[in-house]
Amino acid sequence: MGLSTHVLDTMHGVPAGGMKVSLFTTQGGQATLVKAFTLNADGRNPDGPLYDNANLKAGTYRLVFEVAAYFKARGVVLPEPAFLDQVSLDFGVADTGSHYHVPLLVSPWSYSTYRGS
Repeated sequence: MGLSTHVLDTMHGVPAGGMKVSLFTTQGGQATLVKAFTLNADGRNPDGPLYDNANLKAGTYRLVFEVAAYFKARGVVLPEPAFLDQVSLDFGVADTGSHYHVPLLVSPWSYSTYRGS
């Protein structure tokens, strides 16, 4: 499976369909955009895995989730500036033969992540 993500909106108890997400590779202080996409109704990349096992390389990556824009689009009134604008998750891939699943559980006020299966 390579690399995947899934976002759940914990404020509304639903997948975060419509949230914009960007994937970067990182090295040192530099980040290079790999792809930008909008989550489907299930809160996942509509094109499937972000990388399959054959193309996933060992290294460091960043996922950036457009949290404030998502909640504003759902009609949630947020302060200016929003407490969470973007959530940026930096993570490493050491074993390219394993599946790296990076879920995000998010509300306008908090978030949690873990390495899923």
